[in-house]
Parts: sequence; C-alpha cells; structure tokens
Amino acid sequence: MLLRSCRVRETHRIFISSSRKFEMAPPILSLALPSETGRVLSIQSHTVQGYVGNKSAVFPLQLLGYDVDPVNSVQFSNHTGYPTFKGQVLNGHQLWELMEGLQANDLLYYTHLLTGYIGSVSFLNTVLEVVKKLRSINPKLTYVCDPVLGDEGKLYVPPELVAVYREKVVPVASMLTPNQFEAEQLTGFRIVSEHDGREACNKLHAAGPAKVVITSINIDGHLLLIGSHEKEKGQSPDQFKIVIPRIPAYFTGTGDLMTALLLGWSNKYRDDLAKAAELAVSTLQALLQRTLDDYKTAGYDIQSSSLEIRLIQSQDDIRHPQIKFKAESYN
Repeated sequence: MLLRSCRVRETHRIFISSSRKFEMAPPILSLALPSETGRVLSIQSHTVQGYVGNKSAVFPLQLLGYDVDPVNSVQFSNHTGYPTFKGQVLNGHQLWELMEGLQANDLLYYTHLLTGYIGSVSFLNTVLEVVKKLRSINPKLTYVCDPVLGDEGKLYVPPELVAVYREKVVPVASMLTPNQFEAEQLTGFRIVSEHDGREACNKLHAAGPAKVVITSINIDGHLLLIGSHEKEKGQSPDQFKIVIPRIPAYFTGTGDLMTALLLGWSNKYRDDLAKAAELAVSTLQALLQRTLDDYKTAGYDIQSSSLEIRLIQSQDDIRHPQIKFKAESYN
C-alpha cells in the first residue's frame, strides 16, 4: 500500500513538471529560424470561394518561400462581381486589436507588409498606424502597397481615400503598384504616352517609394507595364517597359496576384526590378492562358462575365516561371 502511494505521488510530480513545461509557449519557428525570403503580413480582402485579395496573394508567396500571415479586411462568400454576396467587414478597431494580440506575444516582427483593397478612410488610417508600429520593431520593413482606387476612369472607393493615399500612404511605401488610372489619381498627372508613364513614376519617387511599377498602361491600344527603381534618392531611376498582350476577357484577382509576385521576386532580385517584373508578368500570363484554355474546355463563353483564375493549377508556373516577356530598358 505504501509503495502504491509513493508511485501515485511520483506520477503526480511528473505530471506537474510536464504541465509546467507546456506553460511556456514553443518558439515561433518563422521567427527563430527565419526563411531566407521573409515574413509577410498581408492585409487584404478574403473570399470563401474564388481567388481575390489574400486568396490570390498568400498561396503564391508561400510557394516562393515566404511565411505569410494574412489579415482579412473583409470576409465575403464570393467576390462582388457575382449577383449577390454575404459576409463581414473588419473595422479599424478590430484590425488594431489583432496587432495588439500579436505584440502581446512578441509576434509582431515582419520583413514585409502587403496591402491591397481598403474600403474606408478609418481602416486606411489604422493601416498607417500598423506601418508605424511594424517599423518601430523592424526599421527595415518593406511596405508593398497596391493602391486599389479604380480603373478605366472609374473609382472603386470613396473619393476621400485618394487624398489619404496621396498624402499619407505613398510617402511611407517602399514599393507602389498602381495601374494607369491609379497612378494618375496619385500624381494628378495625365498619362497618354510612355514618357508620361515614366514621368508619373518620377513624381511618385519624389513623394516616397524607391520602386514603382505601373502594372498596366494603355497607349494607343497597346498594353504596357512601366517599372522604375530609384536606387539612390535623388538619382535618375532605372526605368523599363514590358509589352503585355491584350487578352479579350476580364479576370478577377489578377492585380492582387501581380503585386504579390512583384513582392516575391523583387525581394529575391533586390537590385534588378526589371528581372522581377519579367518573372511576375511571365507567371501571370501563363496563368491567364491556362484559365482561358480551361474555360474554353468547359464550353464557357469567356466574354460573358469575369473569370476566376486557375491559381492552384498554375503552381509550377509560379515556382518556376519561363520568362517569355522581356523588359526593355529606357536608360
């Protein structure tokens, strides 16, 4: 009986000792053993079905070797191009609560911040506070901003967001990826030629970011990407263009994917933005062609509505893109 009592007490001591060990949280391996690429905080929209926002950005970045922590600014059943959608919208206070939770557990160290569609001034102002907080922890944080404002002459967001982006966001961004319309909104400068596109990049450099990629510019029916890298403040930037084929269809999530790819490859080729853009464009075009082929195989009219991109089926193109679209230097 005494022996059994001793065994019970010993078992109890072992249990207490073991439980005390588990009171200490295990190390976060993405912090303790960081990848060579980086750790990304991605604040974007989310849909249950389909690939837009974080659903379009997180997976490609993970395939390229990044640890990615997504914050879903909205959670919708599907994108808003469908006849109806349901879901919830995260407000600025809720975003900040998430940041406080991460900081309380020493989890707020990131090498990159990625932001996409933001629908309100209050949320955008909170994002600016997030930038400030992340840079207080890691002063070398790279902030990649896709300033989603609109396209083809039409705003998607409340007009008052334009001024906040122009006056507050652009100055703190490391890389900016607007389309033609968004670049015009941010600079107040009309883009009707390649020279205008390059000048818009110069104006954005003067306001803040060292890297600018205008992801699509329509010049006389021809589609271009224009990129610009100001390697030293005040020096003439390295500028280039990539001619992009026009595809007679509309896709969702391509801007979110493009910005994620530019983040991923520009970090791997830090002094060669043109190379990063070649890889990003070649990946995107291969994915779009696969999407078109699959819709045609399914017997669907590709011009009848927006098309959901074939992201998962294109993972080999994301990991190992074949460069079929070359950059032409302006310098």
